[in-house]
Amino acid sequence: MMGYDLTDDRSEIVFFDLETTVPSRAGQGFAILEFGAILVCSRKLEELRSYSTLVRPANPSLISSSSVRCNGITADAVKSAPTFAEIADTVYEILHGRIWAGHNILRFDCVRIREAFAEIARPPPEPKGIIDSLALLTQKFGRRAGNMKMASLATYFGLGKQTHRSLDDVRMNIEVLKYCATVLFLESSLPDAFPEKSWVSPNATTRSRKNGKAPLEGLGINIDAPSSSSRFENISPEDRGNEGNHPLIALLTSVASNTSPDPFDMGTLSNEMHTDSLQQDVAMEEKPMTVSSEMPSAATDPEGCSGNAGFLVPEEVSVSSIRACFLPFNHSGQRMVLFYEDVILQLCSPHLRVQFGLSTKFADHAGRPRLSFVVNASPSLCRVLEACDDIVQKLFVESGGSSDWRPVLNRKPGFFNYPTVRLHIPTAVNEDVAKYATEIYQKDPSGTIQKLMFSKFDAAELVTWFRPGTFLDAYISLHPYDYQQSAGIRLVAKKLIIHKE
Repeated sequence: MMGYDLTDDRSEIVFFDLETTVPSRAGQGFAILEFGAILVCSRKLEELRSYSTLVRPANPSLISSSSVRCNGITADAVKSAPTFAEIADTVYEILHGRIWAGHNILRFDCVRIREAFAEIARPPPEPKGIIDSLALLTQKFGRRAGNMKMASLATYFGLGKQTHRSLDDVRMNIEVLKYCATVLFLESSLPDAFPEKSWVSPNATTRSRKNGKAPLEGLGINIDAPSSSSRFENISPEDRGNEGNHPLIALLTSVASNTSPDPFDMGTLSNEMHTDSLQQDVAMEEKPMTVSSEMPSAATDPEGCSGNAGFLVPEEVSVSSIRACFLPFNHSGQRMVLFYEDVILQLCSPHLRVQFGLSTKFADHAGRPRLSFVVNASPSLCRVLEACDDIVQKLFVESGGSSDWRPVLNRKPGFFNYPTVRLHIPTAVNEDVAKYATEIYQKDPSGTIQKLMFSKFDAAELVTWFRPGTFLDAYISLHPYDYQQSAGIRLVAKKLIIHKE
């Protein structure tokens, strides 16, 4: 894969957006229909270059009526457009080695870019960093615009109607960021001069329902334009706006420089804690680990759950002994931790059945998939997790939390007796080499246990191990979280023992 030198002048921020097909059935993927990007000077916020093009999918039948209703891009519109393979060089040059920015790009656009490059058997571009304005604005600006979708933000600031076309949406994204940054800048300068409760600190999460009415003015783009509409524009000085310093620079910079941790951050516990049995949790973020290329070999790992210190079988847990509290984190903040008596609560739940296999729907800040799968929860596990939910939620509310609470158990209507939980497989990174942070073993019918070692981070090679119907023993760490206005308990798999049929 082509590398990049941090000394190269690729300091621009690239705001980009994709328009895709809308899957019409389960299991159907996304096809890119349009790519749009704008290079912005990170010092002056001036627009340097822009590029957009329609994209012809390999299978035009994926452009369903629901897809057309979403963005207006028809099969005829992309009939003479280039394929993604034909624009891949340009997309790579625009994205690789730069800071990526966009609205909800971590969960969607970054994933689609990696998928598109994988389909043409090419290494994807890698970002220098990623700024997701959905997460950034939800954290810094609060939910003043309701659901914080781009259309809601645009209406809130009177910027017109979102067109769901790539270049239009990118420009709207930049304008929304400028407005939010300016409001925060003014409020932080004279907080006492603004109406009561209107000021929001950088780390607050308000829930104002105020949504200003705005004229629904279109931004104008010809959706039937042929592929010749593909363009890379150099913006002239007279067309460049917003010269000079702007609060948006500080807002974007805060993504990398903000050292004030979230009270529910999943990082390592502070060294100030003096509990002998405290164990270092595998965090939501990536952590270094030793890379090994050994083949699977026999392991001396104890069979079953009861032999593993620090992990409790749910049947052994008395819910009256569970408590949650805030503990110091990084000398400047707190994180919430679940305890069982005097130790961090960790569970081992044997013989769980995989209900839904490995998911790669979401991505981390580097564009790598966040891996998770869904298992059926036993009655004893449900009892403990529901108690943990109640305890954490109560402390969360008492501490002033206002995010939407997501129960750790999923009880679908009509399936109350068959609840499920999602288990996460975290990522560990050592010198840019990604590995699974979960220890994964295989147990054959004779009872022999082997540790599985994987030479590279490739979600595809894990899929066969987590097929629906597979049984496994799960060693689980419980992590309370508060992220992007959602709060709950995240179940992280520290170790998995897969039962071989």
